[in-house]
Order: sequence, then structure tokens, then C-alpha cells
Amino acid sequence: MCSLLYKSLICESPHFRTQFLNVPAGSPPFPSPPNQNISRRITYRTMSCSSQTSFPTLRTVTISYPKLKDKEADLSMKIEEGFGLNGLGILSITDVPEFPSLRRNLLQLSPRLAGLPEEVKKGLEDPQSRYNFGWSHGKEQLESGKLDLLKGSFYANPLIDVPTNDVYLIERYPSYCGANIWPQAALPELEVAFKALGKLIFDVGLLVAYHCDQYVSRGMKMHKDEGLEQILLHSRCHKGRLLYYFPAQLSNHKENGDSMSSWCGWHTDHGSLTGLTCGLFKRDGVEISCPDSAAGLYIRTRTGQIVKAIFGEDEIAYQIGETTEILSQGYLCATPHCVHAPKGKEASGVDRSTFALFMQPDWDEKLTFPGEVHIHKELISSSGSLTFGEYSELLIDKYYHKKA
Repeated sequence: MCSLLYKSLICESPHFRTQFLNVPAGSPPFPSPPNQNISRRITYRTMSCSSQTSFPTLRTVTISYPKLKDKEADLSMKIEEGFGLNGLGILSITDVPEFPSLRRNLLQLSPRLAGLPEEVKKGLEDPQSRYNFGWSHGKEQLESGKLDLLKGSFYANPLIDVPTNDVYLIERYPSYCGANIWPQAALPELEVAFKALGKLIFDVGLLVAYHCDQYVSRGMKMHKDEGLEQILLHSRCHKGRLLYYFPAQLSNHKENGDSMSSWCGWHTDHGSLTGLTCGLFKRDGVEISCPDSAAGLYIRTRTGQIVKAIFGEDEIAYQIGETTEILSQGYLCATPHCVHAPKGKEASGVDRSTFALFMQPDWDEKLTFPGEVHIHKELISSSGSLTFGEYSELLIDKYYHKKA
């Protein structure tokens, strides 16, 4: 879900060696065009960890915003390369107007939010939603089972402040149906910046969803209101997450540095489409580049290969979530991913801010599971269907304390 990466990391370090990776253009369920492969420039570097394993660094598939806006354009090859069976489950959009300034405006507020007095942040917490609205720190469990104290998060729906007034729904699905909590007195500019960036990422995401529908419709029958674009357009469940990774001392990096998922554990997004920004790094309040070229977003492919995915700081990246894989019957594929933290002396005292928008169906959207499901099999009911609200509450139980 998270990304730390910059364009400058590609092929600039003497530790990298460049090769080309040939990926079949037309994997199942679509036939391959004759004699056509997609070449991607990749680099290899050795991670400074106990296994000394080399992982390829791979640039995300990119689509320019002007081309994305053109609904007559055939972007099926790009969609397949990024989101198809052999893809990384991620692509990025370039040249989005106003995005660089809106990104910076919001991410600059992240350390200020985290630095608010404890009693103010306590007032921004929402235990009823299992901390899925407002401020959250030390509530989520890491892969080790320990509470995550490395980062703080602020959650809000950037499109709707009050999704519903139905008391039953608020009690049944508190993670989605609750109301936003804004620090209106302590940091009033947060609401404006959060909503502006979230709305932009949502609008661009709808265009991505439109082209995903065009691709999927080539292989399966879809009714007009069943496509990803329409599902997201009518949903009240979208959730933005502003993340702040606290400055770590050298001792912390030594303790956690050998873990590839030291900053964000291995997981697959359970929503439909996640919009991501590149992280913004600071030391003592001064913006810097990422201090460790091995840090960043790592993805596990369908074949089990681990690669590092990178995209530019002025690009919006989009990752496919499990729900889209389910509804597209596997034509669009979600991939497990994690974030590796910077380590070493240069990483000491460095903080990081980033933002993600989780675009997902409404809580009452019915998910019909395909015959074979390779993720969260234990959660699927014998009937083979759940609403998105039911499905997501089961998943949240895995990462937060269960409701009493």
C-alpha cells in the first residue's frame, strides 16, 4: 500500500545492474498477440539483510493523464500489463494537473498532526470504529503480533463527512458508517487539504476504473451497473489515510532493519482500488531524499517472485484490491506487498509522510466469490457470497482487537 520511491533511484547507483524482463503480453484469460512481448527495464540490487538476496527493481506501468481522460483510447494493453495475471497489480498516472501541489500541501501537515498534544489526539480517536476514523497510533497489529508504534494514521472519508444517519448501520458497520472527526480548532487546514487531495485521487481513480471495465468486458459479460466505475461512483465507503512514520533512532533500525516488511507488513489491500502518493521524507523539519535506496515498496508476484516497484513523486499510483479481483473473476489481480524501511546511520532521525485513498464498494454491495479463491479462504461462507461490509469487518478482525 505504501510507497517510498523516487525516479532518481533507477539506474543511478553503482550497486545496480540493468537488464530487461520479458513478460508475456497476453496471459490468460486473454490470448497473447502473436510474437509480442512487453519489455520492462529493471535493475537488481542486493538487500543488506541476512539472506543477501537480490531483488529486481521495476518501474510501474505508466499512463498519461491526457490519455487516461480519453474514453475512446484503447488502454487494454496498459491495464493488462499493470493489473493482469502477469502484472504487479499496480500502475501510475503521470501529468495530473494540481497533484504535486495538493500532495505537498497535505503531506506537510502530517508531522504537525502527529505533534499535537496527546490530549488533543486522544480527542480525535474513535474506538467505536476500531480507529478507522480520526487518529490511530499503536492500535494495529504487525505481522509479529506486536502493536505498531512506528507510525500514526489519520483516517477520514474525503468525499462525505456523514455517510449515513442510520443508527443500525452505524453500529453494524462502524468502520465505514461513522462520521469524520476533524481537528477543527487545533489544525483546521487539515480538512481542506485532506479533502482536496482525496477528491483528486478519487476522480482520477474513476477514470482508471472505466478503462479497467473496458478491459474486463472483453472477457466476461458485464451489466451496465456492475462495472468497477459505477460501483465506486455510488459508494459511500471510500477512506483516506494520512500516514506519519515517526523518526526512528539507530537502535530501532538495527532491531527491525533485517525484516523486509519493517515499515508495513505483507498484506493485500482488501478494497477495490488504492490510490497512493510517494512518501515525503524529512530530517529535523527539512525535506530530504530517501536515505536508503533499498527502502521502498516490494511486491510478490503470482509466481512468487519479489520485486521492488517504483514510481515518480509527481505520479499517482493505483493498486488493485482483493474485492476487484473477486468481482472481475480474476481478470484484474491483487498482489501482496510490503514496505521496507530505510536503515543505517543516514536513516536515523528521518520521518516520512504519505497518503493513501482506499476506494471500495458500498457496505451493502454483494460480493459473489468465484469457485476458486486463493486469499482469505477461511473467511468465505459456504454460500460463496458476502456483502462488502461483512467481508471487510471479518478482515479488520484479523488486524485489530475484536469487538467486545
